[in-house]
Amino acid sequence: MVTVLKRNITGKNIQTIRMNRKISQEQLAAKLNLLGINIDQTIISRIENQTREILDYELKGIAIALHITIEDLFKE
Repeated sequence: MVTVLKRNITGKNIQTIRMNRKISQEQLAAKLNLLGINIDQTIISRIENQTREILDYELKGIAIALHITIEDLFKE
């Protein structure tokens, strides 16, 4: 069995919150681009699958785009 290294701890929460708000990965990427954060759907997918690191300014942008606090992304 291959163990995949988790490269972030917020990806699953991002996915859950995004889906609960009925926002697609493409829509989230578009909102981030409007905030000046160059992220596409593929990167959102990798973040949510925890196979890509997330930078602090990206985390802040995601929180803004989803209308939540940064702390919400870390809740277990």
